[in-house]
Amino acid sequence: MSAFDTIVHLIYLACATAFVIGLHLMNAPSTARRGNQVSAAGMGVAILVTLAVLIEDGRINAYAAWALGLGTAAGAAAGLVAARVVRMTAMPQLVSLFNAVGGGAAALIALGERPASTQAEVTGVLDVLIGALTFSGSLIASGKLAGRVPGRPIVVPYGRFVWAGLAAVAAAMAVLVVGFDGGTAALVGAAVAALVAGVLLTLPIGGADMPVVISLLNACTGTAVAMAGFVLESTPLIIAGALVGAAGAILTKLMADAMNRPISAIIAGGYGTGDAIAVEAGAGSAAVREITADDAAIQLAYAGRVVIVPGYGLAAAQAQHEVVALAQALTAHGVEVSYAIHPVAGRMPGHMNVLLAEANAPYEQLQDLEESNPAFPRTDVALVIGANDVTNPAARRAGNPVSGMPILDVDLARSVIVIKRSLGHGYAGIDNELYADPRTAMLFADAKKGLNALLTGVSAYAK
Repeated sequence: MSAFDTIVHLIYLACATAFVIGLHLMNAPSTARRGNQVSAAGMGVAILVTLAVLIEDGRINAYAAWALGLGTAAGAAAGLVAARVVRMTAMPQLVSLFNAVGGGAAALIALGERPASTQAEVTGVLDVLIGALTFSGSLIASGKLAGRVPGRPIVVPYGRFVWAGLAAVAAAMAVLVVGFDGGTAALVGAAVAALVAGVLLTLPIGGADMPVVISLLNACTGTAVAMAGFVLESTPLIIAGALVGAAGAILTKLMADAMNRPISAIIAGGYGTGDAIAVEAGAGSAAVREITADDAAIQLAYAGRVVIVPGYGLAAAQAQHEVVALAQALTAHGVEVSYAIHPVAGRMPGHMNVLLAEANAPYEQLQDLEESNPAFPRTDVALVIGANDVTNPAARRAGNPVSGMPILDVDLARSVIVIKRSLGHGYAGIDNELYADPRTAMLFADAKKGLNALLTGVSAYAK
């Protein structure tokens, strides 16, 4: 091994270490930004070193080097623009699009690279199958999250039989590639079957399961990238893909546990109806007690402890800055404030954490379900903003769509204020029994307007 090769391998090892450290730093909101920076730096160095290796080995000429450079610059510019321009409320569908890009790119690598060994043929077929399925499935998931594809489960007639047939076709194409040197034509056939399978797999899954689906597709993208690494014999690509695949698989299990649903049931689809049609304020199957913004502000201003429970309604109204401003005003008035965040609140894992961090909410105030639930009996006011199924006491009873789902025990607080535009259902399609609780008061308003009204009232009482 030459000195150049030794240096390259050492740099790749340093890059892999950066990936691991970055992933570890993403465990906590306070260090997640630094974790992203460390991982991105490691990947940037890995790309530059790989380019140097290709030039040293004479595997690319000057024109190819320019093409790679321009492609890298274009991709980096597109990512930068997307990160700057896309609103935080649209982040879930952007994550799905990134999943699609990763899976599609990995599949294209296997389609364009001639396998040099049986290992490369096997991993190449797996790369194409997983990458193509991830590409189409992620596009459908992104469409559901963006509202371009209906969020309700869409059941294709005889879809499971078609899916089984596609799986058989994909398996046959794989055998042709590995056992009979089927070549590019067989790989393309496998890719087409996987693309259709991805669509049929994602369409029947309802909006309520989207956080789990995003995690699962992320795991598939990582696995496809790792397979592409084997095809290219690229160590950093294998390590990066394996880390993403493992992290995505663990997150998928955690999200499924948070909903108390087996992953197999989620993949089978059928849960959740997407965005419910709004019901007029005051309507519903049970009587509710309404409250004015002034009365709610009095309760908050004179409370000793307030727990804020954000949900997708907060994200849809882009009211993260308003809720943080209200929390700051309450804290300045001597009120103890914290945020109770359910694992599947919103439309992707960590959605609420991302929103609140973007609004500079103090990290020490962000608490997960296990930390929050013991504190509710000692809470004077639980302020629920656009959260529905994750606060529904019906989950404690059998026989309904949310049975067994771990929820935030907001009904154990001394009083509950719910900011919501209407009594419309959540993804599960059932009434939230919390709204009819005698200790619950409903403030019917858009989250941004309602929070601004509360902030005005609290500020007035604090003077």
